[in-house]
Amino acid sequence: MHSQDEFLTQMKEHPNIVLLMEEVRALLDSEIQKRVEFRNLIHENVSAEFINGEIVYHSPSKRRHWRVSANLIALLVTYVKKNDLGEIGSEKVMIELTRNDYEPDIVFFNKEKSSKFTDDQMLFPAPDFIVEILSPSTEKYDRKEKFIDYAAHGVGEYWIIDPELEFVEQYFNENGMFNLFQKLHKGQLESKMVKGFVVELKDIFK
Repeated sequence: MHSQDEFLTQMKEHPNIVLLMEEVRALLDSEIQKRVEFRNLIHENVSAEFINGEIVYHSPSKRRHWRVSANLIALLVTYVKKNDLGEIGSEKVMIELTRNDYEPDIVFFNKEKSSKFTDDQMLFPAPDFIVEILSPSTEKYDRKEKFIDYAAHGVGEYWIIDPELEFVEQYFNENGMFNLFQKLHKGQLESKMVKGFVVELKDIFK
């Protein structure tokens, strides 16, 4: 996967960079209108995201998916509240990045960020920590577009959880890119961004 610097270097060396940039501007201008339409369309009973100019609808979650989500959310909410670290959100929290709008499975905002939120707020900035739980329809986005976008926008830690094979991939952000720290099938997992939070994998998948 190329870094942003490598991509920019390739663009600078392209003889038609001006023409390419004009095409990109036209594309992004059309996306802005589509994004407005998307935000007018969505409501709390619709599960959808805006990814690279397209509205992506998601089907209802399987039991193994929402069971893993519920287990981890319960543990995170209890820990974060007890230690007054910030705020945990799940599923319907819409993350507004520069091009795309996402609804991650689980997010954590530190105290500094979350203290600025209002009760009527519907769009939120990049979280400090994100968890995505894989499903057949979402895995390609979790491992490609979201993987790149979350890192580029400063998400410090990213967990990808497979509820069927029961493993967790833990990534940390280094210079705007996620690097795999570990892939676990059992044992304990400790978060860096949710300081001091440690979870037994068996408690996630039980």
